[in-house]
Formats: sequence, structure tokens, C-alpha cells
Amino acid sequence: MKAFLVLENGVIMEGTSFGAETSSLGEVVFNTSMAGYQEILTDPSYKGQMINLTYPMIGNYGICSEDMESDKIHASGLIVKEYVPRPSNYKSTETLKNFLVRFNVPAIEGIDTRKLTRIIRNSGAMSAGIFVSETYSDDFLKKVKAAPSMVGADLAKVVSTNKAYKFGDHSPNKFNLAVYDFGVKTNILRLLDAAGFNVNVFPAETNASDLLKEKFDAYFLSNGPGDPEPLSYAIDSAKKIMDAGLPLFGICLGHQIIGLALGRKTAKLKFGHRGGNHPVRNEETKKIEITSQNHGFHVLGDSTDETPVTRINLFDNTVAGLKRKGLPVMAVQYHPEACPGPHDSAYHFKEFFEMVKKNKSS
Repeated sequence: MKAFLVLENGVIMEGTSFGAETSSLGEVVFNTSMAGYQEILTDPSYKGQMINLTYPMIGNYGICSEDMESDKIHASGLIVKEYVPRPSNYKSTETLKNFLVRFNVPAIEGIDTRKLTRIIRNSGAMSAGIFVSETYSDDFLKKVKAAPSMVGADLAKVVSTNKAYKFGDHSPNKFNLAVYDFGVKTNILRLLDAAGFNVNVFPAETNASDLLKEKFDAYFLSNGPGDPEPLSYAIDSAKKIMDAGLPLFGICLGHQIIGLALGRKTAKLKFGHRGGNHPVRNEETKKIEITSQNHGFHVLGDSTDETPVTRINLFDNTVAGLKRKGLPVMAVQYHPEACPGPHDSAYHFKEFFEMVKKNKSS
């Protein structure tokens, strides 16, 4: 079947469908990772977005159940230059096409993904649609223009767990950790478990007042999709945790929530940071880390004595890390669990553990 990619600015690209034969709308963004399409598709942070992968051949190694970052695909569509229908990997259990069809997600190949990336870089992320059809219709563009904006969208509570659950091995020798699920990736939970925490996951709208009664040793705010500013419930919870003087760690959306709780502002980036090759400078050590990133919003403001900026994104000098002076609080804008991506920043989980250990002993 033919398929059409229609952008909000009127650009129309024709290709071939290789996913579910259905139409879908979303914000079109690009990701520069060379591998990890399964982890990207199943990352809840991509809720409501169509992913343009800049690497030209996609599908080479198929799908493996061990590489799921959640229980389903959250992206609303996939855009590639060339789909590889015959994967070569001993772990592969199905093709990317079958995976997309199973979760009813459309995909289009035969697109000039580099041209599309330049359009997004120059014009910014925008609404788009994939339409599986043999002929183009003017209704396609009308539907795209009527699609809701990502600005003001509270998608965290949409992708969050409906009920609390425990993850990993629990032991009396571990610290008890409460994880706010705004769209948490499975590998984040794995690394928190491996770092020495009893991982307890809670829905996004859980009131911190209720959790504080349970005497958790520390709190974690996860990654997630959408605009952080409408998440008043999450910002309020972060404030309560900090007011209690308890250890708090935030990643990606969690970083933005902590920034807002500290009185900073957030804004939408023109085209976002998405890929496994983003250089970040550690302002405390001046060392450079190559990081995995996936976000469309960022925290504003310069470093202050009370809320020092601990990391800077070297692509555009935006804030990539924060701390709160005098409190056990740390936050980073990137994904130190790196699925997919480099492992330069994996030490953050151990750093968080040591912060909790120090707080307990004092």
C-alpha cells in the first residue's frame, strides 16, 4: 500500500506503508540514534509523537522481548528511509513490521529522512500524519492542522501505571525507594534495583503526603511525555518531598518537574533533543559525557547559589542538570540508563544511592 506523510506546513511526502494499515496523527520529531528502534518505540516519552529515524536502514535485527522499555509501542508512527524485512539476529522473535502491526501503529518507508530532518530543524517540530492510502486527499492536511498541540498537554497521567507495584528483588538490606511513574522506562527500574533500592512504583498523580507517611528512604521522578507545566500535582509532590528534606532524583521530565518546583520556568525547544550522541559538560568536574536524550521541553535560567546548574548541553548550552543547595536533590535532563545509547552517565544511579546512604547516616 502507498502511504503519505503530511506535515502541518503543507509538505507532503509519498512512500510505502510497512506497518499497520491505519492512519495516525502526532508531533513529528527526529532521533539520531543508530540503533535501538525497539527501545525508542516502546519509550512512553514518545507518546503522541511520530519518530523520524535518521539512520537509513531500520529493522535489521528484528524485535527481541528483552528490549521492551514498556509493555507496548507508545509512538504514534514511524518514518524511515529503508525498512529491512529480513532481520539477522539470533535473539529476534519477530520482524519490526509484525511488531508495528501487532500494536496497530502505522509506518512509512521510502522517505528522504535527511530532508525531513532539515525541515524539522528549520521549521521546528510540528503536527503531522501518516495516511495509508493509494491516493492523496485534501482531508489529510485538514486533519493534521486540527491535531492538538504538545504545548499544554499532560500526557504523563495517560501513560502512567494505574496502580502501585513492586519491581525487582526486595530485601531488608536495601533502601526503600518510591518511584513516580510519569512514563518510566523499564531499564531505569532495573538500574535502580541494581544500585541497591527496593523499587516501589506509583501512579503519576499519587499525593506525596500519602507516600511521606510510609517513610520511604528516597524518591525518584521518572521520564515521561508532554509539557511539564500542566503537571501541578507532580510539582506539588516534588515540593513536599524537598520540604521534608528527603533525597530526590529526577530524570528528563522528572528534571523539569524539579526545576519548576524550585521556581524555575520551562519552555519548548524548537526541535528537541533526541538521540544517543548528545555531549554534556559536567560543570563540577568539567568532564564531557556523551548522553542519550529524548525531550522537547527544557528548564530555563542560569546557575544560582541556591539552584546551581550542574550540567550543560553543549549542542545549545541549555540546562542539562540541577541541584538544590543544602538539600539531597539531583536532576538530569538526559537518560543515564541509556537504552539505547552510551553508558557514560550510568554512574548517576550509584551517585544517587550514595546520596541516600549519606542522608540516612546523618
